[in-house]
Amino acid sequence: MALRYETPPKVGKSPWGPEDQKGQLNRIDAKSRAAIMSRVDGARVYDLSVDYFVGMPSFQAAGDPAYQMYMTHTPRGTVVDNLNGQGKANNLCCGYSGDVILMYTHTGTHIDSLNHFGYGREIYNGYDADEHLGSRGWQKNGAEQIVPLIARGVLIDVATSKGLECLPPSYAITIDDCKQALAKQKVELREGDVALLRTGRMRYWPDGTKVFGDSPGVSLETAKWLTSHNIVTVGADNEAVEHTPSNFENNWLPVHNHFLTEAGLPQIECLNLEDLARDKVYEFAFIGAPIRLRGATGAPLRPLAFGLRD
Repeated sequence: MALRYETPPKVGKSPWGPEDQKGQLNRIDAKSRAAIMSRVDGARVYDLSVDYFVGMPSFQAAGDPAYQMYMTHTPRGTVVDNLNGQGKANNLCCGYSGDVILMYTHTGTHIDSLNHFGYGREIYNGYDADEHLGSRGWQKNGAEQIVPLIARGVLIDVATSKGLECLPPSYAITIDDCKQALAKQKVELREGDVALLRTGRMRYWPDGTKVFGDSPGVSLETAKWLTSHNIVTVGADNEAVEHTPSNFENNWLPVHNHFLTEAGLPQIECLNLEDLARDKVYEFAFIGAPIRLRGATGAPLRPLAFGLRD
């Protein structure tokens, strides 16, 4: 495939004002939350996340650490070393366990913050690294700005629509692919929605050799079509939402830059959409919230999908 050269567009400016850090999430309000929650069928709930474990597949191509978990306290060890200072009698009675984790914030099912990507030193809404990036993180557009996601969700099952278990490596999902899937599913994309795209990659989890690398995903043109619907966030069952590798010689993740830098739209990666696809649940209530990691470029997310009564 011949590589294209893209002149980077300008950083997006928020229509909600120069101090805004939420971007498209401003479309979630009391009325929209109440509308979808009034339709929830509590008997049908789907967990769209993956579990975290040592050895799990994760993005390490840029040198980021794999997920690690270590015990810091064990029942017998506490009796021996008395690190809690409670003494032998207490520690023989109370079996104390504790642990610590180490992980890249973009590990497992997670959401990208609006400071994850930018053009040059600028991120969404014109925040500049020279003014807003400290020694430990961004002071703007961090994960703590991501409001609880309570909205209508729509599954766009491109793989099933094309009669495939999984899209081919590096396949670029087109606008027509999305339109055809939505037509077959008899659902439409609306303003304020959470749009989730299924490539079929998650059916291989946790085999990292099949889940990650040369990922099928959204093309730049399709990304722009999605944001034209004024959705609040987008997600997929792959490692980057977009197809990889990029077909732009000067932009290694152009869809990231469109969603995050230009449109102010956080994106969700590594979703488990297999159960929704199996049960043909194409419209649902989407509920999820990330850990409020101040200034972080992303955070783990535990998204849930609830079936609707009608």
